[in-house]
Amino acid sequence: MGMRIIILICGEGLGHTSRCLALGKEFLEGEHEVHFGAYGYSKEMVEKTGYPAHEIPSEIKLIGKAGTLDFKGSIEATLKNADILGGPKLLKLIKDIDPDVIFSDSYYLGTLAGFTLRIPVYLILNQSNMEEFFKNRGVSLRLLGEMTRRFYNQIFEKVNKIIIPDYPLPYTVCRKNLNFRGKVQEKVFYSGPLLKEKYEEVEQITLKKPHTVSLIGGFGYRRPIFEKVIETAKLDTSINYTLISGPSLDPSKLADLPENVELLKFIEDTYPYMKGSDAVIAPGGHSTIIEALSFGIPILSFPDREHSEQENNAEVIEEEGYGRMLSYSTPPEVVLECIREVLEEEKYRNKTQRLRRLARELNGPSAVREMLEKEFKEKAF
Repeated sequence: MGMRIIILICGEGLGHTSRCLALGKEFLEGEHEVHFGAYGYSKEMVEKTGYPAHEIPSEIKLIGKAGTLDFKGSIEATLKNADILGGPKLLKLIKDIDPDVIFSDSYYLGTLAGFTLRIPVYLILNQSNMEEFFKNRGVSLRLLGEMTRRFYNQIFEKVNKIIIPDYPLPYTVCRKNLNFRGKVQEKVFYSGPLLKEKYEEVEQITLKKPHTVSLIGGFGYRRPIFEKVIETAKLDTSINYTLISGPSLDPSKLADLPENVELLKFIEDTYPYMKGSDAVIAPGGHSTIIEALSFGIPILSFPDREHSEQENNAEVIEEEGYGRMLSYSTPPEVVLECIREVLEEEKYRNKTQRLRRLARELNGPSAVREMLEKEFKEKAF
């Protein structure tokens, strides 16, 4: 008999939604009943995929300007957007659905609701050291950082499982953002990448070679990445580029495109472009990096400034030889040299192809389903 599962998604950044859709698809194939809870563009994305989604209260609001995460502005926007009745509404929704288990992707209101209703909670995350955001930001924010650390540690102690949607060590991309201690470490499960489609199932788009695909995710403040890529493209027209816009960026604002650059409106499924490319240019967001590596594609990462999590991910890319870490201040001439290096030197492709093979062997969504079914079967006896 199948389980009733609710998947609650943090709507900031499209990566949370993408990996939850991968899990939802896997659970449905295992004949379980699946409910999605989401907000904002995340909810739209779930519905466009063909699944119904329940509206849940928004939790975090990230804002920025010219490639920099505005930390104080994000705190203010989060508080301004907060729904005072959010907790009771969410509790009612979960009570009405009456799930056997809650999967919460970095959505901590849902995690607390699970504790209140005594429903098992499986927490999906790629960062546990949230207090890093508060470092070097003055005394009051450092104190807030310490409170944040204690809050999250209590959550980690109470959840049933912590799923890291990444390669197991030593290949873990987000390893610098994890700091589990003591007994909490026993709850951690490295699932491997959670992809909506397997590499073999994706129909590759034919792109003019050599080809670099650039993605910026869900935030319009990353527009400077595209501007940098366009300037770089003008220096060597033998390298071709496809820029895929995010939902909050109007492509018409980027004019004067050279012939070797194509700019596309936001599309939900970027996998065919990724599969057809020779390199990916992206911010330092975890999901895009993991998707590119799962497709065996080297990465040139422009992490958001003042965003420690993304900077840590990009550092691992650089250190492990999966690509290069760049910054918004890197001149176009240097960006071009890095692109040429990644395209021409086989060492990058050799390393990322190893991770493509590993992603296939790990089969993340299936690993999570098997782990869940095994644990519930053991509880039934």
